[in-house]
Amino acid sequence: MARELADHGYYVLVPNVFYRHRPAPVFDLPEHITAEHRPELFGQIMPLIEAHTTERVLSDARAYLDFLTTQPEVAAGPVATIGYCLGAVLAMRTATADPDQVAAVAGFHPGALVTDQPDSPHRQIPGLTAKVHLGLAEGDMTPEVITEISHAFDAAGVEYSCEIYPGTVHGYTMSDTDAFDADGSRRHWERLLALLGSSLKS
Repeated sequence: MARELADHGYYVLVPNVFYRHRPAPVFDLPEHITAEHRPELFGQIMPLIEAHTTERVLSDARAYLDFLTTQPEVAAGPVATIGYCLGAVLAMRTATADPDQVAAVAGFHPGALVTDQPDSPHRQIPGLTAKVHLGLAEGDMTPEVITEISHAFDAAGVEYSCEIYPGTVHGYTMSDTDAFDADGSRRHWERLLALLGSSLKS
């Protein structure tokens, strides 16, 4: 996916967010992930996710942004943060922590953007200035959660879209899983490229 995005002329950084634990590839994955594989895989990854605290997320985000902005191939100006599942949470945290450096946020089949914790990503939205697109699978967020995060975007004056992709399940962009949905993936690319085209320098 990163290579495909790079083919559109973008400089793409794909960090191993679990580098504190082990180098990439972090896990040995089957060629195709089925529903039967998911419990074991989630059993492996959840301890790493739980150890990836907000403090670590923000420290890493600062390093990633500092790296990107010093690369000679990267155009001057703000960047976009893009995430899938947990990555959508990391993308939102990066954008709210460094609003001057992030012009666009895209999150697809996102993880928990609204929680009851004091540092919930949706509570940081008042600091957000980027354009946002959230591409939800059916069931990713309850109507109440969609309403809550939409109210946060509205209150902050953020330009955003929050869309449920029909007929999809969580993970619909992942072509090596049973969750993959060709129509959902195609829609995700359309929305992502339109967001980047309207937000970043060519």
